[in-house]
Amino acid sequence: MKKVSISAVAAAVISLCAVGSASAAVISLNFEGINATYPSGYAFIDNFYNGGVSSDGTTGTNFGIGFSSNAQAICLNSTTDFCSNTSRGGLAPGSEKGALFFLSGAETFMNVAAGFDTGFSFNYVSASQPGSINVYDGLNGTGNVLATLSLSPNAGSCPGYSAGFCPFSPSGIGFAGTALSVGFAGVANQIVFDDVTFGSITPGVPEPETYALMLAGLATVAAITRRRKASV
Repeated sequence: MKKVSISAVAAAVISLCAVGSASAAVISLNFEGINATYPSGYAFIDNFYNGGVSSDGTTGTNFGIGFSSNAQAICLNSTTDFCSNTSRGGLAPGSEKGALFFLSGAETFMNVAAGFDTGFSFNYVSASQPGSINVYDGLNGTGNVLATLSLSPNAGSCPGYSAGFCPFSPSGIGFAGTALSVGFAGVANQIVFDDVTFGSITPGVPEPETYALMLAGLATVAAITRRRKASV
C-alpha cells in the first residue's frame, strides 16, 4: 500500500480549513475612514462600501453594500479629541473613530443587493430612547419583514471621553430567508451603530462552523498518525 506522508495530509487539511474559512468569511463594517479627516464629521456614507464614494469623496472596500441618503458617519470622541457626544470609550481599537447614525427620519437603511441569510451582529449605544433592527427581503425596507429586534437604552459611563453615548453593547439577530436590506430604527440623533458584521452572530467573531472544520481536520491527522505508528 502506498504510504501517505503526514505532512501531505496536514497540508490538505490546512487547505480544507482555508476553504472553509473563506466560505464563512466575516465581513465587518466599522465605518472608519468615511469622514475625510479626524476629528471631523459627519459625512454621508452613500456608496462608500459599494464601489463608490461618501459625501466626503472617500471610498472603502467594495462589499456591494449601500446606504440610504440619511445614513451618516458620526465622529467619535477620544480622550483628546471631542467631536460629538459619542465614544467607544477606548474599548474598540481600530473601530474607535467612526460609527453609523442618522439625523433625519426614524430609520436608515443598509442595502445588500446580493442578499445575505442566517443573521448578523452589531454594536450599538442609546442614551435614553429605544431603537430597533428590522430585516427585510426587499431593498430599502420593502417586501416582507423577516425579523425585528428591539433595542433598549444602554449607555453607561466612560470617564475621560466626554460622551453621554458610551459604551456600546453587542447585539445580533437571526432570521430565515434571504435579506436584501436592514433598517436601523430609532429617534434621529439618539442611537448609534457600529461594527455591523455578516457571517457571525457576534461582532467580529467567526461562526462555530469554521472552528469545527479545523478540529475535524486535526482529528483526521491524529487518526492517520496513530495508524502509521500501529503499522510500524
